[in-house]
Amino acid sequence: MCDDLLPDGHYQGWADRVARALAAEHAEHAERAERAEPAGQSGQAGQSGPADGGFRYANLAVRGKLIGQIHAEQLAPAAAMGAELVTLAGGLNDVLRPGCDIDRVERLLGDCVRELRAAGSTVVLFTSTDPTRRMAGSARLLPTILRMKGFVQELGRQDGIVVVDLFSAPCFDDRRLWAEDRLHLSPEGHRRVAEGVLEALGRPATFDWRAPLPAAAPPGRTERLRDDARWLRSHLGPWIGRRLTGRSSGDGRPPKRAELLPYG
Repeated sequence: MCDDLLPDGHYQGWADRVARALAAEHAEHAERAERAEPAGQSGQAGQSGPADGGFRYANLAVRGKLIGQIHAEQLAPAAAMGAELVTLAGGLNDVLRPGCDIDRVERLLGDCVRELRAAGSTVVLFTSTDPTRRMAGSARLLPTILRMKGFVQELGRQDGIVVVDLFSAPCFDDRRLWAEDRLHLSPEGHRRVAEGVLEALGRPATFDWRAPLPAAAPPGRTERLRDDARWLRSHLGPWIGRRLTGRSSGDGRPPKRAELLPYG
């Protein structure tokens, strides 16, 4: 949500940014391997690319999904792909809702991780950012967010599980890393999360994704009030309406890339 648009009209998103970086790395390694392969008797080089057809990427995520929906709808297809790497960002939509059953959230998230690991995938998990430092009225969420943070970090002690710690990065206190709805990342926020994933996977850093943005003059009182009124009208009101009627912003939306296909 809320990143730059791709040519096909979809938002780009941090996962696409990660895929693009890994695809470029894969292509570079394949090119090096091809150059290093000795020519055969006919003088021809070996295969022009890896036997698996190159880097492949799927994106099953759908906005607004709860962990129960992820477990029921996305887990089996993801595990069946046998991907080397799976990123799993789930549970926060549950935490945002009143009456969240945190025991169930942790159980289902743990089940997802175990099944993906059993399929041979390295799994990337995330701690939530701390909304209390940027959103008024979000203090009620902090105990559950902290519990989820501890649960995810404990999972991260296991082999084959990588955790991207967004909670400890104060740059996410800056509203410029968030879209107008204050729930989804802005393009700069997506860029930083993607870099955090790549760093957690051991790739060389291209910039300090945790660093604060350059200082900017704070908005005046009138501008803040106008922004708050627009947010209440355009985002919070509809969100409450969907909660009351049992709807989600992702209802009826298909995954962006339902199959594990060559990136590009």
